Amino acid sequence: MDLSTINWLAVLVASISAFVLGGLWYSPVLFAKPWLAAAGVDEEAGKKDNMAVKFGIAFVWSLLGAACFAMFIGPKPELTFAVAAGAATGFFWITGSYGINYQFERRPMILLAINGGYHVAQYTLYGVILGLWH
Repeated sequence: MDLSTINWLAVLVASISAFVLGGLWYSPVLFAKPWLAAAGVDEEAGKKDNMAVKFGIAFVWSLLGAACFAMFIGPKPELTFAVAAGAATGFFWITGSYGINYQFERRPMILLAINGGYHVAQYTLYGVILGLWH
């Protein structure tokens, strides 16, 4: 694929959207408490982490994911295709892969629902942004 056909501004906006979505998804408004419990995350210990590094690494992964997804759906996808491809990517590829790992790790299915649900919403949102922004 010719990388010059990628709408890099749309990829950047899609990457940023993952942070907005994640901020809401993993907040007390939605799933913070059940996620902390299911993941076994110690909220107090997490306060000692270097959040700038964590968010920086997360942004790089979001940017790479959005760029790869943009290459997958092509430079001028139909909106319905882009949204459906995003939902399918989040559900079947990402959540499905988590599902395989989580069963062997004996992780709770609520954790799969929360983390997988985030990625379904994330890639569906990528599809909306990239599908609308030609």
